Amino acid sequence: LDSKGSDLPPRRECAPAWRERLMTEMPQIELVLAIGIYAQAWHMGSRPGSMTETVAGWRDVFNAGSRPKVLPLPHPSWRNTGWLKRNPWFETDLLPFLKVEIRKRVAGK
Repeated sequence: LDSKGSDLPPRRECAPAWRERLMTEMPQIELVLAIGIYAQAWHMGSRPGSMTETVAGWRDVFNAGSRPKVLPLPHPSWRNTGWLKRNPWFETDLLPFLKVEIRKRVAGK
């Protein structure tokens, strides 16, 4: 954690050291939950703007044709209470969609 209690960015050597190999060895992965700005930047290559803009564009990201599919999500935190109130679409649109996608994958489609 930093001095304000926020998460520090991941160490720079971690994802380059293991992500590609892990994804290659696990081709059955169909869905990546890109949780927070660092994961979004890594899995999406670039983001359209702020974390809110990125998550708000979740349909475009999910339907971009990437394999595995990527779904950007905010980092879960008690600090997000205000964000959730300002962005009710997250709970009314994105979360139900995510639940259906997870059920499909767990049930084997």
